[in-house]
Amino acid sequence: MEGGPNIQETEDSSSSSSEEPHPGCVYSCCNPRGTLHRFVALIFMCFLGFGSYFCYDNPAALEDHIKKDLNLDTTHYAMLYSMYSWPNVVLCFVGGFLIDRVFGIRLGTSLYMGLTLLGQVLFAGGVLFDHFWVMCAGRFVFGIGAESLAVAQNNYAVLWFKGKELNMVFGLQLSFARVGSTVNFLVMESVYEWVNKQYKGPEGLGIVLFLATTTCLLSMLCALVLGIMDKRAERILRRQETESGEVARLRDVLDFKATFWLITVVCVAYYVAIFPFIGLGKGFFTTKFHMTNQEANNINSLVYLISGIASPVLGLVIDKVGKNISWIILAISATICSHSLLAFTTVTPYVAMVSMGLAYACLASSLWPLVSLIIPEYQLGTAYGVCQAVQNLGLAVFTIVAGDIVEKYGYTWLEIFFLSSLTVALVATFVLWFTDTWQRGMLNMTPGSRLLHQEALRSAEEEENQKLLAAEAGTSNDGFQPSSDFEIRNRYLSRIGAPLPDHYCIQKKGLTYLR
Repeated sequence: MEGGPNIQETEDSSSSSSEEPHPGCVYSCCNPRGTLHRFVALIFMCFLGFGSYFCYDNPAALEDHIKKDLNLDTTHYAMLYSMYSWPNVVLCFVGGFLIDRVFGIRLGTSLYMGLTLLGQVLFAGGVLFDHFWVMCAGRFVFGIGAESLAVAQNNYAVLWFKGKELNMVFGLQLSFARVGSTVNFLVMESVYEWVNKQYKGPEGLGIVLFLATTTCLLSMLCALVLGIMDKRAERILRRQETESGEVARLRDVLDFKATFWLITVVCVAYYVAIFPFIGLGKGFFTTKFHMTNQEANNINSLVYLISGIASPVLGLVIDKVGKNISWIILAISATICSHSLLAFTTVTPYVAMVSMGLAYACLASSLWPLVSLIIPEYQLGTAYGVCQAVQNLGLAVFTIVAGDIVEKYGYTWLEIFFLSSLTVALVATFVLWFTDTWQRGMLNMTPGSRLLHQEALRSAEEEENQKLLAAEAGTSNDGFQPSSDFEIRNRYLSRIGAPLPDHYCIQKKGLTYLR
């Protein structure tokens, strides 16, 4: 597999471990090779993003109170989401690269979770003292930490579960994250009313947000525990002995395949129709369907609630069935139908929101694992960072655009805008399908077909290696040293037309074998 082996299935580390396997529940729970141990780690991976997702939509759950208590219009309110996204246009990509090259996954995760916690504290403090610039600064710092934390979370998932239940794991992580968002919508209105009995205005609102900050403390604890578990797994499995020795470089991004960039386009175009809609959804439901604040919060949270329940189930199904691109097409089509129902009919919005929740779960479970089928493992942090960065560029721009559309033209035109974005996502998905098929890729294969495809590639590479070794042996009398395995592999990849970064050029005594 192009992304490299799963840490749990590396034969070298298995045979050389200092701890011999012992069958039974204790081994399964305590040894990194045990299935139960991996799923214990998964619990901490899931709660790692709980706090950031709970606090991300605090403004949406308290939209009316924020506007009233702080005297903000819709455009300024939308800036709270835009300020979250703007720094990650660049810094999220840098954050992923720093995980690959500088910090490593454990230190990087703890640092990014610390920034998430700091940002939420600043945001709550800005509300408490009614300083809008402090609120924006808090959301800015919160965004830097939370989005880079999502990159680290994806890396952990691939590191522990690649080649096994990866689609299910991505779905389960999404599930727990959306549980955090759902709980936010369900409880924040009640918490505000309870606090508002004694504290009014910005003071009461600030106290409510400080109470929400406790969820980030929970996630910080999970980051530390997960780091300890991963450090132990690295020691026992001796992962460093099986690493390729290749290191990530910033300019490697220029060599990412076209299919990766198409996945990024799909990601941006789809999420533009989800997150800004939820951010402005409370006003939409109170205006068009004449709901109370709590009713609007409840229905607005359905996308997160349904996706939270459905994501692990759909992820498990996709693990068994494969055909990821087909699932993505189905998800985008269902989301188009959902927004059409909300925009042009008076059918109860519960139908559209349940459908949108299922579609969102389907897309997330099938889209994000595709990156690990395209990008080598040592570049995954950078790759996921690029995805998050481009996604945040879209969200930063289009959240402001969405707020402006509501102010000037109303919610019907907002829905038309979302439908246009989803159409772009659907077209990009079909292009992805055709491109992958033309390149004889495996993104839309079944699991069995992917396995056969990978075996064929490995067999062809081994055969080519033998030919190159024989050729090197025949020219050894010319004064040249035999090529290393790394050089042979790169020469083989060059012969079959695979793209290689410029720094992979191999030179020996004035002769350039590649490029």
